[in-house]
Formats: sequence, structure tokens, C-alpha cells
Amino acid sequence: MGYEAVKLEKDGHLAVITLNRPERLNAVNDRLREDFHAALDEVAESEDIRAVILTGAGRGFCSGADVTGMRARAEGDQGEIEQQRQRQASQGMRRYLAPALPVHIRSIPQPVVAAVNGYATGMGLSIALSCDVRVASTEARFASIFIKRSIMPDNGATHLLANQVGPGIAAEMALTGNIYDAEWALDKGLVNKVVAPEKLLEEARAVAETIAGNPPIAVRFTKQLLYRGLHASLQQAIDNESLYNNVTRETEDSKEAVLAFLEKRQPSFKGR
Repeated sequence: MGYEAVKLEKDGHLAVITLNRPERLNAVNDRLREDFHAALDEVAESEDIRAVILTGAGRGFCSGADVTGMRARAEGDQGEIEQQRQRQASQGMRRYLAPALPVHIRSIPQPVVAAVNGYATGMGLSIALSCDVRVASTEARFASIFIKRSIMPDNGATHLLANQVGPGIAAEMALTGNIYDAEWALDKGLVNKVVAPEKLLEEARAVAETIAGNPPIAVRFTKQLLYRGLHASLQQAIDNESLYNNVTRETEDSKEAVLAFLEKRQPSFKGR
């Protein structure tokens, strides 16, 4: 399926989703939001796709929500404000009934590797943080920019940021609105690794291929368990792990993993 504001490419067991509004640093407008949701749904429904890479076209990963639509409200242009309301109403409730993009990213069964090529600010920071692994270019920049617009962090930023880097660093980012470089982000645990721009997709693909080479059912269950574990007690986490392991032990891939280890060969996992 073709999209206007994102590109979706499939290569074997991998999918690459590219946010594709480079002239706006991939700021999220209604078109990009709808295309992104549709691409995530398409990937989620594919049994062949085992890992996803998310990146941005041009100089930006995602610069957040497109603020051009906010001008009318800032200037008090009641005519334009009313036209915006009418346009939103004509779209029905689709936008409002859809999950937030970070929730959707977390909910798809496949792990998502963010290849952060440039600015990840505001909503773009939330999108990056909702991915399971983050590889950043040395040109990547990160900011919880909301405070500079006199608005609250949104799209789960208060949850995602505090869970990723702790409340102190989260408070610094959210209350100052400062822009931080990739090395700072690596030092604070915001990203997993930093590479040269020309190596970014290569490194993200290497991570995604490693994930895709593991047993698909176990990978999908592990993604679910990691996030359930964030809010579980130790005993609840142990109980959840036991429940999921009871399922994976009965799969063909589990038997293949044991046999491949004993026979000293590479396993061939089928997702069954």
C-alpha cells in the first residue's frame, strides 16, 4: 500500500518506516498521523515482519506536532479557527478514536528500532522513546520542547521520559526545554548507541536483523513482558514470565533452539 507522508519498505523479515515530510523536519500533521497509523497496522498484521526500523527523511527524525496550524489561535483569527474546527469535524472521529502514536508503536507485536537521524523534539521525542531500541546519529538532537510553547508535555512524554532516564533528568529536559546532542543522550541513557550519520541505517539494520533472527513468538512475548514489568511487582513479573514461558516451551521454535544448540548449528526459526 502506498502512503503520502510516510514510506513503508519491506525487506525479508524487516520493515522500514520513514516519516516523509522532510521540508517540515517530519512534523506530524493529520496526513502523516493517518499514514503512520496505517503503516503500523499494515506491519502489525504481517506474520513475515519480525522487526521494524523507524527513521525520518532529510535532516529531522520528527520535530513534533506541526505548529503551523496554531498560528490562527495565537493571532486570534476566529475565522481561521472556525474553519479548522469544521475541517476536523469533517474528518469524523477517526483522529480522536485512534490511539496516540507512541501507544500504537508500543502495541504492535514487532520490536521497533528507532534510527534517529536528526531532530527528535516534542512529540518526536515521545515517538523515539516509544521505540524499543534507539540508535542515534551524531547529528541527532533531543528536546522536550513543550515548555517553550507554553504547553504541557504530551503523547506520553511524562511517562516515557521519566521511565527512560529517571525523574531528575526528565525534569531538567521538561522544565528547561533545552536541546541536547547525541553524546549527552547516550550518557543519560536516552539512546542505546551513537554512530556516524553514514552508518546510522546500517547499525539500526544490524540491531533489527539480530532481533529478527531470534524466535518470533518469544521476541513478541518478551516485548510485552518488558513493558508489563514496568508497573508490576516482582512477584507479578515472575508470574507473568512463567505464564508466557509455558506457552513458548510448547512451540516448534523452542524445540529447534534446543536441537540447534546441541547439534552446534544455526537455528532456523519459523514462528511456530
